[in-house]
Amino acid sequence: MTALVERYADLGYVDDAAYARAKAGGLLRRGYGARRVEQALGADGIEPELREELRPGEVEARRAALSLARRRRFGPFGGEVPDRARREKQIAAMLRAGHVMGHAAALIDAASEAEAEQWLAEAEAEAEEL
Repeated sequence: MTALVERYADLGYVDDAAYARAKAGGLLRRGYGARRVEQALGADGIEPELREELRPGEVEARRAALSLARRRRFGPFGGEVPDRARREKQIAAMLRAGHVMGHAAALIDAASEAEAEQWLAEAEAEAEEL
């Protein structure tokens, strides 16, 4: 069995890096955060070095958080300012999705959709400067 897997890998049929890039990209587009992407890749047997290489940067992490907030109608995407209990539930959902507290709070507490989008734009502008 091992010889067969090695042969397929040599032929390019088995490519952990390509699989990991596709899986990480899909999870990020669906709104999952860095921690959840790391867990999913680890569960699939991807080596730690490759998982670290695929860790999303600040812009990708913010884009994923914004995607989740928009899809789940959190914060300003929900139409009305959430009360304290609802805010805490929304933040908890974002944390379970693998986002860091700072990102979750920034989106849930944004006063408008435009402010949430500006939060992402700021990270994109900083990344361009580097």
